Amino acid sequence: MLTYEDMTGFFLKAAHGLGLVTHPEYWLNTRSLEREFACTCHTGDCDDVEMQSSCTVAFTWGPLDTSLSLEGARGVCEFFHEVEGDCQHLHTNAVPPLVLDLSYALALNGSPISEETLLSLTQMLRLHASEHSRRTVETRPGVSMTLQDNRLKPETLTLQQRVEIPIWHPLGIHGLHDDPYMPVPSRRFMINEGGEVMDEEPHPETWLPQVMVEVCQDILHVLAALDAALSYHSSDR
Repeated sequence: MLTYEDMTGFFLKAAHGLGLVTHPEYWLNTRSLEREFACTCHTGDCDDVEMQSSCTVAFTWGPLDTSLSLEGARGVCEFFHEVEGDCQHLHTNAVPPLVLDLSYALALNGSPISEETLLSLTQMLRLHASEHSRRTVETRPGVSMTLQDNRLKPETLTLQQRVEIPIWHPLGIHGLHDDPYMPVPSRRFMINEGGEVMDEEPHPETWLPQVMVEVCQDILHVLAALDAALSYHSSDR
């Protein structure tokens, strides 16, 4: 079984191991009982964080996530209704993943940039970020603007990414790249060294630390792509 503390711990350990500086925050929604996590990550000195790129990682963990991590598809049934043998929840790999929202930002520091250059920068950033993001399912670059002297000026280069983390699979780590919509039995079995037939447990805690390492590696690559985009603009002027 996974908990909110497990997931935040996996992420922070992976981030620290790769040299990311982290600033985590934790909340509890007292109405929904969901736990919320947000962590700003960057490289280098904290005193210079406003001059370099940063990434904020955020996710929400609720009681359903804990149930899913323990029982997978069966947990959906037990969470919402009585378990019935013909329920479609028991015959699918499509267990809802944990969604991480990644928000990147890099201050442009008032640099005068034309619309054509901004478009070129965002296109290049999206290409480089997508190439180096193994776990990302969506990448959206953008530019935040500020009004100065009755004129809109680019303030921050931004990038939004969505990462889906598998918290359960009936085949364990060996099934993570299978077709998520392929029907599967509700239970699987394995034979131990003594020849006994036993339930095969997916044990997501065995693969999630490595998944979080891959997420943090992707973050490092995108942070570097952001800094490279701004360096490209500075050298092009």
